[in-house]
Parts: sequence; structure tokens; C-alpha cells
Amino acid sequence: MPARAFVFDAYGTLFDVHAAIARHRGAAGPDADRFSEIWRNKQLEYAWLLSAAGHYVDFWTLTERALDYAFARVPTVDRALRATLLDAYFKLDAFPDARAALTALKARGMKTAILSNGSPKMLSGAVEAARLEDLDAVFSVDTIRLYKPRAEVYALVTGGFRLAPAEIAFVSSNRWDVMGATAFGFRCIWVNRANAPEEYPEFAPVKVVRELGALATLEI
Repeated sequence: MPARAFVFDAYGTLFDVHAAIARHRGAAGPDADRFSEIWRNKQLEYAWLLSAAGHYVDFWTLTERALDYAFARVPTVDRALRATLLDAYFKLDAFPDARAALTALKARGMKTAILSNGSPKMLSGAVEAARLEDLDAVFSVDTIRLYKPRAEVYALVTGGFRLAPAEIAFVSSNRWDVMGATAFGFRCIWVNRANAPEEYPEFAPVKVVRELGALATLEI
């Protein structure tokens, strides 16, 4: 059974989560990269732990809290940048190959969508800023108030598209996300831009690529 839809994780896969700092690297100073890593890691940690504890706070609020934590951990970055960095995160840059990959998949007759931890407002802002509006759907965890990698999140896609899990090709740069989606039954493609080591051997992706451009001709 060939895939009938390509569904993408948003943050880290279509949108560069470190673009906010990259735009203001000079103002952030020499610890900019460390600051950005802490910001991203705490954002994810908050989502996972809240879900595990049975609680939910929307992803934009978690993004703000994680940023405040990063300022506390890296005092060399001026807190006066807070509003500027949040505005940049709301309008993150897409990776250079994202738009072309989506266009190529649509030309092949594939449905395309986003499935993300992001709140609807966040996703709308990022999609509009990156001009990736030619999508069939944008699924946000906000509708069920649970975060990835819970199975209920991936079920948003099968329910929304009325497709079986095996008919969904799921694309993510986050290996933990690929694990969760594979466990759910999606055919997963790991975009391993950083040549990171393999993890979760029980839940291996169907394909590993280094860039989104590889999806244009990928048969799955």
C-alpha cells in the first residue's frame, strides 16, 4: 500500500528552531548557540513532563518559560532581547528546501500536512511567514491537550484524513518523534541533518535522509 499523505513535524523539520537566535546572534553574544540549545531543550522537556503528569500548558507559554530559563542559565545574553527573540520565534525561518519539497509532493498528488506540538496561533504565524500555505491540513496538539509522542496525537492525522496509519508517511528531524510515530504505525522518514547517532532501535524509520529535498523523488 503506497503512502497517500506526507505529514511533517513543524519545529526542527520544516522550521529552523535556532533561526530566532541566528537573526540576532550579534546581540546575543558569544554564548548564543548554547543559549538556543537550552531554550529548545527546556521547551521540549516541559511538554513531555507535563503530559506525563497529566497536565497541559500551551506550547507558546512553554516557549516563553523555556526562554526565561535560558536567560537565567546564560546571563551573558541580555534579557532586553526577550521580546525580540519571541517575535522571531513566532515567525521562524523555514529551511531552504522546505517549500520546494512540499510543492514536489503536491505535484505527485500527495496530501501534505503539519502535525505539531505548536499552538494553532504559533503554527499559523510560522506557516504564513514562511509562505507554506499550500497544505491540506495543519494539526495541532492543542485540540486534545496532549503532547507528542502520545499515540492520541498521531491519531489526529488518521482521523482527520480518514487514512490508515500505514498510508501516512511521517517526516521529522526529531528522532524521538520518529519513534512515537513509528510505534503508532506511520511510515517514518527521519531527516537527520546533523548526522546524529541512531536511537530507539525497536522503532526504526523506513528511510533516513539528510535534507527535505530528498523527498521529491522518494518512493515509500
